[in-house]
Amino acid sequence: MGVIFVNGWTDAPNAIATAVSTRVLKPNVAIWMAVVMNFFGALVMTYFNAQVAETISNIVSFDAQGNASQVALAASLFSIVVWSVAAWYFGIPTSESHALIAGLTGSAMALGGIGAVNGSEWSKVLVGLVVSTVMGFGGGYLVTKLIVILFRGVARRTANKVFTYGQAFGAAANAFLHGAQDGQKFMGVFMLGLYYNNLAEKSGSGFIIPIWVMILCSVTMGFGTSVGGMRIIKSVGMDMVKLERYQGFAADLSTAVCLFAASIFGIPVSTTHTKTTAIMGVGASKRVSSVDWRIVKEMLIAWILTFPGCGIIAFIMAKLFIALF
Repeated sequence: MGVIFVNGWTDAPNAIATAVSTRVLKPNVAIWMAVVMNFFGALVMTYFNAQVAETISNIVSFDAQGNASQVALAASLFSIVVWSVAAWYFGIPTSESHALIAGLTGSAMALGGIGAVNGSEWSKVLVGLVVSTVMGFGGGYLVTKLIVILFRGVARRTANKVFTYGQAFGAAANAFLHGAQDGQKFMGVFMLGLYYNNLAEKSGSGFIIPIWVMILCSVTMGFGTSVGGMRIIKSVGMDMVKLERYQGFAADLSTAVCLFAASIFGIPVSTTHTKTTAIMGVGASKRVSSVDWRIVKEMLIAWILTFPGCGIIAFIMAKLFIALF
């Protein structure tokens, strides 16, 4: 529950960052819209298609003697909270998805070594990294170029009205799909917790997620989002690139398309990674120098360090927790 709360607190603000930075939505309005849309995204998408949750629940194995499975799983979640809160403190939009996968992998390896990792499911993570980067950056770049061509003869005031409504809708769609992606990931982990405490059964295709789990996780994520996240909004939507409304719309649209496609095919992608690469593509479409590459460098370092950093913390915590408990 703590990890789900932290995800809503530190990760969900990415979905609304561009709408706030272009002044389409006031921060408080945007945050509460994200609360509602995160809730419905996690609830509705999981009800109709729980592929992402199944991928996460099968990515590693915590099978062990005694209570070691529960203890190692708890250690992985502890490491995710530590990593995510530290990143939030410094205003770095690190990926909760990458932290989750790294934490689960590190603690599972503390139990069963490399054999505890399901390579076929883990490969979807690498596919997600490539897909989110290509579709995010490429989509942001191409959609921006297309908008410039299509609206070349349209009056500035008219175009701004169109993109004001378009970006508000895009921000809502991004928040919905954030819930669909990240909500499912943490529901998959929640089901693992129930399973290793003999409170859920696992079939060949994965877990059947009860409606009460969907509601509980969705509400918790929404509550985390309501705490706010202006540090992340500032880093993503204000510091990295100075966006106009049509550019914000382009970033939101390309992000939404990528997240929706990934959710349908059960590929766990990072909403943070997708949104930030889309914003980079939008900025680069005008000129490369319009992107603050210093901020981009900080984000890239955070992304690169997340897998080994959070994984090592989880590995050490799992070993320590198992020795103590």
